[in-house]
Amino acid sequence: MNTSEHEREHDHVIEVTDLRRVYGGDFEAVRGITFSVERGELFALLGTNGAGKTSTVELLEGLAAPSGGRVRVLGHDPYEERAAVRPRTGVMLQEGGFPSELTVAETVRMWAGCTSGARPVGEALSLVGLERRPDVRVKQLSGGERRRLDLALALLGRPEVLFLDEPTTGLDAEGRQETWELVRELRDGGTTVLLTTHYLEEAEGLADRLAILHEGRIATAGTPAEVTAAQPSRISFDLPDGYFLGDLPPLADLGVSTHETTGRTVRLRTHELQRTATALLLWAQRAQVELRGLDVRSASLEEAFLRIAREAAGDRPGRPGRTDVSGTTASGKEAVA
Repeated sequence: MNTSEHEREHDHVIEVTDLRRVYGGDFEAVRGITFSVERGELFALLGTNGAGKTSTVELLEGLAAPSGGRVRVLGHDPYEERAAVRPRTGVMLQEGGFPSELTVAETVRMWAGCTSGARPVGEALSLVGLERRPDVRVKQLSGGERRRLDLALALLGRPEVLFLDEPTTGLDAEGRQETWELVRELRDGGTTVLLTTHYLEEAEGLADRLAILHEGRIATAGTPAEVTAAQPSRISFDLPDGYFLGDLPPLADLGVSTHETTGRTVRLRTHELQRTATALLLWAQRAQVELRGLDVRSASLEEAFLRIAREAAGDRPGRPGRTDVSGTTASGKEAVA
């Protein structure tokens, strides 16, 4: 390995540059994406079905050669230099596809035979909460237990890089929480994790950084806080009888970007939550108005995800009852800042 490659391995465990993947000669599933993942970082790839998440992860795992661009994992091309990458990575696929007649312990031992420096069977099962199920056949496991087995096999070789493709699908709430704790411990111990998930609260709680894919492109990327901060916060309340929207101070002076009304309910959007909420409450105090059902909240990752996906798709339908602060009818949702 030359010096520049060694430096990249030290700084960026995963490095993706203008990556492309084409199927059948004309369908471009991955359309020139670029991102990097640092050592010991948990990076989440989010996106709707067909956004390109699985196609991207398969390229990172070395299961196919990219149609264009460049990918490096631990300083190596994972497809051309698979032997240098595979022993240092762990992969948890969406479906394991293990022989159904084997027991849990037999499955782990079989997999350990193909894994360098594999953990003891008992240790691997204990990590994922299957230590009491070694003699149960795979076909008798619940869906959640099969996901735990998939994770145990991914962790057998004490990987430096761990690819988790929808790791908590099929798990109950307790199982998901336990898996999250394990993933945090692995990350805190220096394991680099690349996660795909449909559970946005999972990404929000686990990821150091994330990227939202849409139709093969990165729509936005950053820390969960950065992605949500770009979205407007929400304030909603009910005005008492005898009061109307026009009785409020000018909404632009409150820092409101858009608003909508339904009956007596007013919903405000703002990128300056503290300023808007403070000004609104001061007005209510001076006017001796009770803002019934007052609800003040920052944007969630789920809201940011849905808004970004719609905007990336060019979906900007008009919505009745919604206007921007200048009084003109909004032709769609607010733009991402």
